[in-house]
Amino acid sequence: MKNETLTTDEYDALGHIERGAAHDKVNACVGRNAKRLSGLKMIQYGRDGRLSLSEKGQQVLFLRRCINALRALAADPAAAVDADVAGFLGKKSHIAKLEGGGYEVTAKGRESLADIDAQQKPK
Repeated sequence: MKNETLTTDEYDALGHIERGAAHDKVNACVGRNAKRLSGLKMIQYGRDGRLSLSEKGQQVLFLRRCINALRALAADPAAAVDADVAGFLGKKSHIAKLEGGGYEVTAKGRESLADIDAQQKPK
């Protein structure tokens, strides 16, 4: 299995591509990372030469948003969470809505965060 762990710079490049370019030139961040991201099938080149996210790239960014939301909610139950992320995490029983507003990270959510943190530590 290939190493698909992305760097912060590579995540930033995916974010730039997701937002779309205001002009035809690729910025330096995207330029540095396009070859690897294309090799990982996270971005694709259109017929006009423009870059776009593949379905895999969109999934990677969504999962990153979910992990960031879980971490934010673990620190502060009133943290702002996008509706699509909250819906997904709720369906997966990682968060539960609090009566006074906000969300609580469930035991399953804390366990998932611990697993993610354990995988990200250098071996």
